Amino acid sequence: MRATLSAFVLAMACAGTAVADRAPTPEETARISVALEALGYKSWDEIELEDDDADGPYWEVDDARDADGVEWDLRLDVEDLTVIDVERD
Repeated sequence: MRATLSAFVLAMACAGTAVADRAPTPEETARISVALEALGYKSWDEIELEDDDADGPYWEVDDARDADGVEWDLRLDVEDLTVIDVERD
């Protein structure tokens, strides 16, 4: 059993450096909120750090609502929070 577990751990370590999506910290949430409000969004649902993509890490914002209530899915640059991609939901 111990050898099987060790082999599994080693295989997972060698599988790549992909990190599971994670929610922003409170500090990151505050920073992202300021950026979204400056862009004219009034509310949004989930925000996650996506780091399992060939595009590199980015913030994914689901269902960001503009002043007209239209929902958008956004990708924000991790460093400067500029919009990398926007798609109408």
